[in-house]
Amino acid sequence: MIRLTLRSLRAEALRMLLSALAVVLGVAFVAGTMMFVDGMRAGAYARAGTFDRHTDLGVYSAGRELLPPTLVDEVRAVDGVAAAAGELTNTAGLLGADGRPVLGFTTLVAIPTENALRSYDVVAGRLPDRAGEVVLDAPTVADEGFALGAVIRVGATGGAARSYTLVGTVDVAGTARDVGGPFVGLVGPDALALTGERGYGRIMVAARPGVSVAALAGELRAVAGGEFTVKSRQQILDEAVEDAVRNLGMFQMLLLIFVGVAMVVAGFVIANTFAIVLAQRTRRTALLRLIGATRGQVFWAALLESAVLGLVASALGVLLGVALAGGIRLLMSRLDVPVSGGLTVTGTTALTGLLLGTALTVGAALLPAWRGTRVAPVAALTDAAVQPSRGAGRVRLAFGALVLAGGVAALVGAASVGQVLLVAVGGVLTFFGIVLFGPVLVPALARVFGWPARRVLGTIGELAVANTVRNPRRVAATATALVIGIGLVSAFAVGGRSTKDGIERSVDAQIGTDFVVVGIGQNLPAALAGELAARPELGVVHEQRSTVVADVEIRAADPALVARTLRGVLAGDADRVGPGQVLVHRELAQARGWQVGSPVTVGGRSFRVAAVVTDDTPGNGAPAGHVIDMADADFTALFPGQRGVLAEIDPAAGVSAERARDAIEAVLGSYPTANLMDQGAYKKMLTGTVDMMLALVTALLGLAVVIALVGVANTLSLSVVERTRENAVLRAVGLTRGRMRAVLAVEAGLMALVGAVLGVGLGTGVSASAMALLARIGGDFHVVLPFGQLGLILGVAVLAALLASVLPARRALSRPVVEALADQ
Repeated sequence: MIRLTLRSLRAEALRMLLSALAVVLGVAFVAGTMMFVDGMRAGAYARAGTFDRHTDLGVYSAGRELLPPTLVDEVRAVDGVAAAAGELTNTAGLLGADGRPVLGFTTLVAIPTENALRSYDVVAGRLPDRAGEVVLDAPTVADEGFALGAVIRVGATGGAARSYTLVGTVDVAGTARDVGGPFVGLVGPDALALTGERGYGRIMVAARPGVSVAALAGELRAVAGGEFTVKSRQQILDEAVEDAVRNLGMFQMLLLIFVGVAMVVAGFVIANTFAIVLAQRTRRTALLRLIGATRGQVFWAALLESAVLGLVASALGVLLGVALAGGIRLLMSRLDVPVSGGLTVTGTTALTGLLLGTALTVGAALLPAWRGTRVAPVAALTDAAVQPSRGAGRVRLAFGALVLAGGVAALVGAASVGQVLLVAVGGVLTFFGIVLFGPVLVPALARVFGWPARRVLGTIGELAVANTVRNPRRVAATATALVIGIGLVSAFAVGGRSTKDGIERSVDAQIGTDFVVVGIGQNLPAALAGELAARPELGVVHEQRSTVVADVEIRAADPALVARTLRGVLAGDADRVGPGQVLVHRELAQARGWQVGSPVTVGGRSFRVAAVVTDDTPGNGAPAGHVIDMADADFTALFPGQRGVLAEIDPAAGVSAERARDAIEAVLGSYPTANLMDQGAYKKMLTGTVDMMLALVTALLGLAVVIALVGVANTLSLSVVERTRENAVLRAVGLTRGRMRAVLAVEAGLMALVGAVLGVGLGTGVSASAMALLARIGGDFHVVLPFGQLGLILGVAVLAALLASVLPARRALSRPVVEALADQ
């Protein structure tokens, strides 16, 4: 039986090629993901201790408090200490060669001046030795065209930019300090002065040669006191590695979710393939049974065939995974995501890919192999058993209908219940409902979508629709493989477009000016709003500031902008907001029993309610609607240290937008931590992450869609083999070659169209449920259908299916009619 099985596999190698391709792609996704993540992990381990290569001990605060600079001197004076330096990590802003802020999150670090503690990789020049000197990362220097000795202007939250001399460039790629933006290194005192911080984050210590590090750690603990901790070099490295791989583990879990989707789709394709192939071998199996083969031998022979196929395809998948890992790396770099390390191929990765692919193939073949042995040998010799078209059982259909209804009900009720988990549960149940109820649902949709083909193509369309629906289970399995990938792609497309639309509406509700100035990774400098307001070209300058006091959000408001962002004034006059007059939002007024003219006490000061209002702005740390808006001057008097991350700016009366922009840029030339945008650019900045995630998800899920389309081609190709004599009869009675190709093309298009439509419907339903839940939690979110993207998804699926019909059509027409009529 073993020799017979292997010979059969060799003889039908071409027939099993597309099935093997599904396994190859699935295993390639698994192996490629593991190689990519292993490479990043190896890079993380290698670079985790980059800045502590010469650090023997570290002094850290037990809480969030900073270490005072005087403690650095005390530690340095301990006997056995060769060098000690404070290290500060913060954010900053850098002005480029054109005088504009360099975009990106800028990391500012205090670099030790002691040679015994310096662990940076210098690319050119040297590290800073004294105040007024700075080093930058090599890519920023190259991009901006800086030269050694140039004057570099750096700013932080503490105030305007300061000038420093560029003395060197360093390599921080792949480290914790590579966050996709510039790196700035200053000596400790300069870093403290620029950021306004009162201390360091930690103290790095190098021991003298021959000194016991353990004994020195004890002395440092005595000097530092109980509120500080002392860590050994190994502890520092272990924590650095843990931090480096923590986010990587989350990223790996995200990729594995897409891997799981691809493998499930591959499982559908493989199971359908074996069901068709074993059904076509029913007569051969019967002959084996008649000459003495037992059911067990036939069953294990089918599993052996699937194991060999899975093993060979998995080996090819592991090889293809290398190229796929490189593709993921290229995609991440195109999305400006820092990636460390190279590609790492381990024995574990190869073995996992081989075992997973083989197990998947064998598992998918179990049920078809078991069913193939249940047909009695004598019955299997009849033509009726060769092409089974049995529909699904009543129990399966009833259960499927219940599951489908339960999934739809969960999606509809998720918003009212307020449970995110219910959205996921509803999506999963709906999908499985489609799978179980598919033998009824898919053929019905195929008949509906095939109506235009029947009207336009006549007999050709009738033949194509009849071929599509003749085996309900087969067409359902083929179509539902597409539902998974296209459903997820559609869910992210609809969800992404709806989220972007919600963000844009939120900006329209909150921003009432032509320009905004945004802090890059931090609050706006304290003096910036005042300098902007002093420019005669600018009319309205309002820094958005807020704080929460006793579960009430207190917001600074500009009288000129209040009316633009309010949804409604329920009582009073919103224009009266000013000194001593505040606006109270409806929910807070109802909870406290306040009306127009009621006294309100905030921060020990008394105010009067000028109006009761409502708006669409989501809450910020307080219950929804528990908001008080007061004039900027009153807010500054109560909360002088409170800063915001955004300022709204309008040109003065009669001043053009171009002149206003020039005036704002003139002020921002001294503040590199702030960036000027118009409303459109601000919306694009906020929605850029959504676009990036959507591009990444679409690319990853694209492989699942490709595997499903392979299933369409596979099913069609095997069906052609199954209908060899039938097609020959049609050709004998006058069906032309072109019409035969049209029949197969329509058949493939219908299978893909049904799967794609169900997938788009499922994805849209999940997104609609998620948007309704977000709207209930807070925010103006509703479903926005990207008709262009959804139409493109449907069009690509159908076009790919039409292309997939080319090879089966060529095979159907390759054999002479007489020879095909004699096929057994």
